[in-house]
This record gives sequence, structure tokens and C-alpha cells, in this order.
Amino acid sequence: MNINRNAPCWCGSNKKYKHCHLEFDKKLFSYAQRGAIIPPRSIIKNEEQIQRIKESSKINTAVLDLVSKNIKVGMSTDEINTIVHEFTVSQGAIPAPLNFQGYPKSVCTSINDEVCHGIPSPEVILEEGDIINVDVSTIYNGYFSDASRMFKIGEVHPDLDKLVDVAKECLEKGLEAAKPWGFMGDIAEAVQKHAESNGYSVVREFGGHGVGLQFHEEPFVSHVGKKGTGMLLVPGMIFTIEPMINMGKPDIFIDSEDDWTVLTEDGYPSAQWEYTVLVTETGIEILTY
Repeated sequence: MNINRNAPCWCGSNKKYKHCHLEFDKKLFSYAQRGAIIPPRSIIKNEEQIQRIKESSKINTAVLDLVSKNIKVGMSTDEINTIVHEFTVSQGAIPAPLNFQGYPKSVCTSINDEVCHGIPSPEVILEEGDIINVDVSTIYNGYFSDASRMFKIGEVHPDLDKLVDVAKECLEKGLEAAKPWGFMGDIAEAVQKHAESNGYSVVREFGGHGVGLQFHEEPFVSHVGKKGTGMLLVPGMIFTIEPMINMGKPDIFIDSEDDWTVLTEDGYPSAQWEYTVLVTETGIEILTY
């Protein structure tokens, strides 16, 4: 689509096109000519949108910090939900998971062999040796943020200790591989190699996603793949990197009783960390962690 140089930019910044995305579009076009998968304009955020998403992200990180201070042996996952819900609302924000496609709670809590989307319950009590993923997502003034952390409850078995640590390292490898004008496959290969070199597997069916204007946007961020493939990474993209690392095989299933909780097929534990990142002109910026 041709735009007059002096016309308003397509990104909604209210700047003239020549002062905003003209050079960006020229570079994008050169990659498209070489066959690269180009991100749609709808997922490229402008400066105002980025600032709003950062405000949401600040609350999201504060929620996880509060969980970190309070999580302990003997508490129920429903108590975690209460902490998340009450603090989020106190900040004038909304817990994004609540009522999302029918999800009944304000946070996801996934223990041991639960991969993701575990539903908090007063009947699920944290025990010594458990590992748990707490996945927090926030809506603030209409803008979304998303991150999760793993927690080791009390003294955990060395095998679980290693799994949680390697899952974090996988995320860090993905972050290192994410660069402007690189590719989604760069992230995927870095994560997959590190996981498999430690004897673990990577979940295929679930991955990261675009976020900011909606809870889930394009692109899908796979954590299994090949460098130099997939969608082009360009400044203004915001998405999550959230590898789900299994101690056993990558196969998973969804609990038929609640239609939400994802578990490992072989019953071995799983671990996941999630950050939301912004692609900038010079690298990436972590927005919530």
C-alpha cells in the first residue's frame, strides 16, 4: 500500500509517514522480496501503545512479586488466586484470565505434571517438594500484559530443582536469540537445543503469543524450530516467550474434567517461565517478568 510521504503514518502515531514508518517499510519490503514472512501492521505497536502496555506490565510484575513474597507450604492455590485478584483490582486493573473463554479464575496455577492452565482450588494445597507455575495476566486501561514464574515449594528433589533452573535457562536462551530483523525460528532453535541438550523435551502445542492490544495476538511463538525461519522480528512487536519444558516426553493432554488443565501424558513434571518482550531498534526490552 503506497502512502504519501506527508500523510499520517499508518501506525496511528499522528506523525507524518516520512518521519515515522517510511524507512521501516522500505526495509520490510526488502525482506519480503527475499521471501520472509512479514508481520501484519496490526501487531506493530506505536509509541503510545507501547507506553500503555508498559503501564499494564508494571502492575503485572508487581502481582508476581507479591505472590513471590507470600507463596508457601500449606497454602491453597485458591489463596494465590485471592492474592492476585485483590491486588490487581486494587491497582485499578482487571485479571485478564477471569472469564476469558469461560476460564473461572484470575490466575493459572500449574503444579508438578501440570503444564499450564491449572485452575486454582481451595482443595489443592501446596506441599513440600512441589513445583508450581503461577501465570499472571493483567488488563490496565484496555492494554494487556502477561508473565509467569516457577516457584519451588520448600526443599525440592534435585531433579525438579534442575528442571526449573533449565526451564529458566531456556527462556534466557530465547531472549538472547531474539533480535530485531531476526526470525522467530532463532528463538525456537535456541530454546529447543538447550532443553534437549539437558535431556528434556519441549511442548509443541502451546507457546508464546503476541500481546498488548488483545490477550492473544499474532504471532504464535513456537519454542521448537530452526534458525532463520518463521516470522520476521521487527521493532514494535510485543510478544511472550514462554517455553514449557518437560522432564519426560513432549506429549500432553487436556484434563477432561475441567477442559482447561494441560498435563504431561507420561506424568513427568513440567516447568515454564514467561516474559513479555518488546522488539526495539537495537534489541529487545523485557516488559514484564
